[in-house]
Amino acid sequence: MSSPPCASDSLVEAAVKILQTGDPWLKASYTNQVVEWWRSGCMATLPCSQDTLHVPERPSRSDDKVKVVPPGRTPKRGKGGSLASRQALLHSLCHIENWAVDLSWDIIARFGGNAEYNLPREFFDDFVTVAEDECRHFLLLEQRLKEVGSYYGALPVHDGLWESASHTAHSLPARLAVESCVHEARGLDVLPLTIAKFRNNGDEPTAALLERVVYPEEVNHCRAGVKWFRYLHQIAHRIYSEPNKLEECASSSSTPQGHSSTSEADGLVLTPKQNGQEVMIPSWVVEAQRFHNVDSWFHDVVAVHFWGSLKPPFNTEARAQAGFEESWYLPLVEKTGKRREEQQEAGPVVC
Repeated sequence: MSSPPCASDSLVEAAVKILQTGDPWLKASYTNQVVEWWRSGCMATLPCSQDTLHVPERPSRSDDKVKVVPPGRTPKRGKGGSLASRQALLHSLCHIENWAVDLSWDIIARFGGNAEYNLPREFFDDFVTVAEDECRHFLLLEQRLKEVGSYYGALPVHDGLWESASHTAHSLPARLAVESCVHEARGLDVLPLTIAKFRNNGDEPTAALLERVVYPEEVNHCRAGVKWFRYLHQIAHRIYSEPNKLEECASSSSTPQGHSSTSEADGLVLTPKQNGQEVMIPSWVVEAQRFHNVDSWFHDVVAVHFWGSLKPPFNTEARAQAGFEESWYLPLVEKTGKRREEQQEAGPVVC
């Protein structure tokens, strides 16, 4: 069992400890404590030591709390017409939010110490807020689940959400595009329908919780994904296009003082000589520089790393509130559909 986070930890160290915590409620408690320490200003972002932090390949889970089964083996949730159906819907939402807590800390732990992304404090502020929100959603939904006569762990669950995230463990642009944009936006598409299932079947307290608390905060989470994907596109074209900055960033990409190498890099590419020297820059930068427009780069990243299809109807209003404009996702509807057909013919592809 991992030791609990402490105020002397850096944020990245604390994130790793939360990921190593299997108990969902203890994970939530640690999350709220770390958020408080971070906001008080007593926590550094990165550890002083250059020792490599070992981010778990998979967040810890307590097997005695919730039974995990393969996708497709979970009970049918139904449309909310019965108490059992509404309990199943709430249970599924609890599980999604519990995984969302881990995904928020994973993006900090896995990519936060990687100097090639040149991440400012604001990045960490944003995803600490996302972790706090997801933790609150989990606890509120879990409490509501108790109020309707059930509990988290009463039904088996699957971990498809993490399986998807594991395919982007090597790349922050891919993680932002697939998890923070595509999946978060899909949640915005379906949440109004979920709210209606509860409201139309007489469960106004759950409908109100989803509508007034969860829904608006999920818009902010999608906004964070769009914001930081844009940021990476900007630094690829600005910082990495300036010879002096290029050499500085390239030389710092290999575990500099104060930065732990918590993620495998996207890979390095040898560039033409800069000031008489050949410089290695991350391959994601080379890819980003191929696209003048950020949405075109987004299309390329999603086409490579998202195995699935983007399915309308879309919640265009909520997506627009998140800065996720139609030019980002409408061109992908046909492309991802075709790619899915090709992959089904060829067999699964792990990116």
